[in-house]
Amino acid sequence: MPQTSWPAISIDRQNPLPIFEQICAAIRSRAGSGQLPAGSQMPPTRALATELGVSRSTVVTAYDQLVAEGYLKARQGSGYLVCAMGEVELSARPSAPPVSTLQTSADPRPFVAGTPDMRLFPYRQWAKTVARLCRSNPQAMFSAGDRFGNPALRNAIAAHLRDWRGIDAGPHQVIVTAGATDGLELCMRTLAEPGDCIALESPGYPPLAAFAAAQGLRSVLLPVGVEGAALPDPDANARLAILTPSHQYPLGGAMSPNRRRAFVNWAHASGGWIVEDDYDSEFRYAGRPIPAMAGGDRLGCTIYVGSFSKIFSNALRLGYLVVPETLIDPFRATLRRFGLHASSMPQQVLAEFMTSGEFYRHLRRVRRIYAERRRYLFDRLAREFEPYGHAVDHQAGMQAVLHLRESCRDTEIATRAAQAGLTVEALSRYSTGKPETNGLVLGFCAFTEIEMAPALTTLRDLLAAACPR
Repeated sequence: MPQTSWPAISIDRQNPLPIFEQICAAIRSRAGSGQLPAGSQMPPTRALATELGVSRSTVVTAYDQLVAEGYLKARQGSGYLVCAMGEVELSARPSAPPVSTLQTSADPRPFVAGTPDMRLFPYRQWAKTVARLCRSNPQAMFSAGDRFGNPALRNAIAAHLRDWRGIDAGPHQVIVTAGATDGLELCMRTLAEPGDCIALESPGYPPLAAFAAAQGLRSVLLPVGVEGAALPDPDANARLAILTPSHQYPLGGAMSPNRRRAFVNWAHASGGWIVEDDYDSEFRYAGRPIPAMAGGDRLGCTIYVGSFSKIFSNALRLGYLVVPETLIDPFRATLRRFGLHASSMPQQVLAEFMTSGEFYRHLRRVRRIYAERRRYLFDRLAREFEPYGHAVDHQAGMQAVLHLRESCRDTEIATRAAQAGLTVEALSRYSTGKPETNGLVLGFCAFTEIEMAPALTTLRDLLAAACPR
């Protein structure tokens, strides 16, 4: 194997480009110029991390990305080797600028919540999947199958839920939707009639109350406590309860096993239904994933809602429902009546992306990166924001909540933050009724540590000016 002296890499911590992307760019450049000949041994991840003063996981992420692109190959016992340039599909035409450096007016501002970092999206792998499908089976991109969606994607989703969420359901129970919001609205149309009552968490997802009102439904609020949402009052005669049991939105935290059982018992006794919104369950950073309520209930009275918009791409606008056998025909009737919303074109591509393993490689990579960003955010909050409030780290999700002291008003801080170029959401606005919460919802996934650093300093200074000691 060729030996070569390792050409040093310099990391610019003022560069908005993520550090792992700087490492990738440096190795691509050296491989393309011949400084790293084919077969060269790459430094061990731990050694390179020490040399650059970064975490080992950052180097692992960079190497994984370069393996996926074909610049490196991993060999057991030999570490990482440089590929021959023919293996990378290089061409003589000028390369486009890296997607991660492109800036548009639509780029999210710190601290937009629930938004993935699209600079990390595996664009090359996705493009290869599209190209391969266009060559081998182009008509599949324009066929949605039956009303429930593309059969291949429904098979892939069913397999994903068996492996990741413990839900044993067949693909015939899976419905492809235009995101989680479309799925929630479909549940309300199918399971409730005008005048019926539905139970919503408070604080919770704000659009739900508006959807309910637009369909002529009444809402009853379920206060969220330590064990999760409270059970509906029997006098309310709620037809369904929409819950986020694995990771409550927006507070975080998981519903206790006793409360889960109590909700299942409520649904069986009252003839009601539970809609489990599992919007970001893949992003748990410590321990094992919390089991889905639908898995424990065996989909007896629980409809499961998932989304690819938050965990994969906010541009695809794809999600899914998993419904009990007894509800397949009612949901099919609703789709006949109101039509389909999910685009058919990306469904076959996503199915192949999942079955090829590329989806899971991307998921593991971004989870490592998001975990680092989460640690940075919570470290700063603990060190610098204690005079103004506290944050509880639930080791999961895509946002954090800074619970403010009484002397700080979240709506006032959110307004001032917007004027300073930040997007900070007031927690009180997540309460449908009288606001009983006071805090700031801070998204961290779409922003590097370098991007969060000055934004957190600005937010701290705003709190210092607005909150009397």
